[in-house]
Amino acid sequence: MTNDMPEHPAPPPARPARRIPLAIAAVLIGGGIGFAALYGLGGLQHQAGDPTCRGAVATAKRIAPLVHGEVAALTVATSPLKLPDLAFQDGEGKPKKLSDWRGKTVLVNLWATWCVPCRREMPALNGLEEKLGGSNFQVVAINIDTRDPGKPKRFLQEANLTRLGNYSDPDAKVFQDLKAIGRALGMPTSLLVDPKGCEIATINGPAEWNSDDAIKLITAAVTPAAAGL
Repeated sequence: MTNDMPEHPAPPPARPARRIPLAIAAVLIGGGIGFAALYGLGGLQHQAGDPTCRGAVATAKRIAPLVHGEVAALTVATSPLKLPDLAFQDGEGKPKKLSDWRGKTVLVNLWATWCVPCRREMPALNGLEEKLGGSNFQVVAINIDTRDPGKPKRFLQEANLTRLGNYSDPDAKVFQDLKAIGRALGMPTSLLVDPKGCEIATINGPAEWNSDDAIKLITAAVTPAAAGL
């Protein structure tokens, strides 16, 4: 018998190579790898934090045993964080920034007249400023009312809160700036800031700042030897 079929059949004609899609895929894959590497690097840098703020983390660790009682809701810093240079204004409408308090430990407080817990907290902040305010420490309470700029001033006067400055931000940008870094989730918000502008601790919600617990904690943050820590 004769086998008319070839012993090794010829392969079918090769299709033209799809070079354009492959090239596009290569670009996308390469770009994805590059993006992942860049994103990962950014994440590591964020995790490492600002080296100038390592002292604030050390302070936070030192005062952590004092976070109880009236200040139990306080969250101490566990990684270095340089806070935004918050911009607001004083009672005369002159511009102020958080950096104006460099060299001094500061309790930054965001409040509003429409916030009931804020209004209730203000006398305690006034008492804290009266007891500890000075060359090493100050309460900086920033009002974020966006309407009737005279209302916060009237509230401070009527409540006889004479130790608190009439600081305000009618655009409420200070709240948005802190919200963007996860430090302002509601009102009131308070941040304990070291002399370099770094976070020591944060609390979302009110606290009894004129209590023995708060006084001891703030004193330890400002002058650790005075609190025996």
